[in-house]
Amino acid sequence: MNSIRRILVGGAVAGSLLTGGVIGAAIAGPLAASAASTTSTAATTAATPSANSGTFVPNEDATHEAGESAAREAQENAGQVPTVP
Repeated sequence: MNSIRRILVGGAVAGSLLTGGVIGAAIAGPLAASAASTTSTAATTAATPSANSGTFVPNEDATHEAGESAAREAQENAGQVPTVP
């Protein structure tokens, strides 16, 4: 009887962990996706004056350029969205 009870409790614990993981992913997944898109939308909006233009426009402000690395400037000049700081 003791081994059957141990198997049932183990199954219940495993099932609850799996269910909690699925529910957590269902709740946190869209939140993480919206946080990522909100951040990128805010950065794109700040860099481009026209909304939804579809092309990358680098920030050529003098204060921004002063703290920018050569690698980032090269990516901006190539029309790429910068991936380096």
